[in-house]
Amino acid sequence: MTQIETTTAGSLPRTQALIEANAARTFADDGLTLQSTPEFDALVAEAVRDVVARQRDLGITQPGDGEFGKAMSNAVDYGAWWTYSFQRTSGLTVTERNIFTQEPVRSTPGNIQLTSFPDRRDWVRFSEAYQAEISTGTNATPFPTTTDAITYTGQELVATDTRNLRAALQPGEQGFITAIAPGSAARIQNDFYASEQEHIDAWIAALSEEYRAITDAGLIVQLDDPSLAENWDQINPEPSVEDYLAFTQIRIDAINEAIKGLPKEQVRLHLCWGSWHGPHTTDIELKHILKTVLGANVGQISFEAANARHEHEWAVWEENKSIIPDDLILVPGVVGHSTNLVEHPDLVAQRIQRFANVVGADRVIAATDCGLGGRVHPQIAWAKLEALGEGARRAAKLV
Repeated sequence: MTQIETTTAGSLPRTQALIEANAARTFADDGLTLQSTPEFDALVAEAVRDVVARQRDLGITQPGDGEFGKAMSNAVDYGAWWTYSFQRTSGLTVTERNIFTQEPVRSTPGNIQLTSFPDRRDWVRFSEAYQAEISTGTNATPFPTTTDAITYTGQELVATDTRNLRAALQPGEQGFITAIAPGSAARIQNDFYASEQEHIDAWIAALSEEYRAITDAGLIVQLDDPSLAENWDQINPEPSVEDYLAFTQIRIDAINEAIKGLPKEQVRLHLCWGSWHGPHTTDIELKHILKTVLGANVGQISFEAANARHEHEWAVWEENKSIIPDDLILVPGVVGHSTNLVEHPDLVAQRIQRFANVVGADRVIAATDCGLGGRVHPQIAWAKLEALGEGARRAAKLV
């Protein structure tokens, strides 16, 4: 019987002890760098061992570290995948102006720019719903501004991440660690570099060091780059698809430059439309960006395929299978992060089968749409992973 490999999109529920320990940490003078102690480091290492074992018990064959090395000091936090990077780079300062407080920006044809987060078109269209019910939680650190040259300073932190995960894996087991992509990292306020391209280039140079540290440890590096799809909603007014693809190509080129020389089979790209539980009516359709995204020189692409806004787009992969590289592994989300409903294993199996029919079962790794940690209650998150594992076992009997 064929085995369907399984994984997650990264973030998994932190234990209460880990959340409290992060909340108790103090900041360095820069207001960004969280201080660690030997006791805290030991707690994280133990938590990683436990979360890997729990994934394994539920049928996850390619476990991650749950992003436990990325600080989350609140039970609800949608941004830990991003804010961790502030701990690992120089040149950043906490200022009064950031992506949440800056003035809205208006784009024009041929000159599109990202506006502030509160000015996102979906957030504006459903402003009453967002104000009353839709939250992205509280981040462990504030969002900074680039005020000086960016360099990578996270050598010890990424070494700890890889060491903790390697220690938790069994012989022959493949694990992965997430890292922010240059295009997403560069979305913070820039008050230093003369152009957007220079800002992105600085992040390329810094983050490539982190990517190499992860792959050198024998692990898969997952580049989190929701900006590839999510930026569409952060451009006001809505741009032309042509302008947006040119804007996005710069981000794809950044990925390819940052991973140059890394083993392709150890690089996964995560594509999503933003993990907040909003309407997402202003998401760009996959059919418009798929060809551009496939220009990333990666071995795997992880993407949302379970939520109600994008599940139908499995057909886009089928319609475009002729342009899918022969060595590309698809990592579709088959359980969602945006609903408390736990998917039935038979539905999970059906979702897996759709993609197996497109590229073959040996080129499908079933996953979650986005990270579950900080987005759904831990009990629900683990029930979803149980459904994922069981659904993969059932799918293996169908393909």
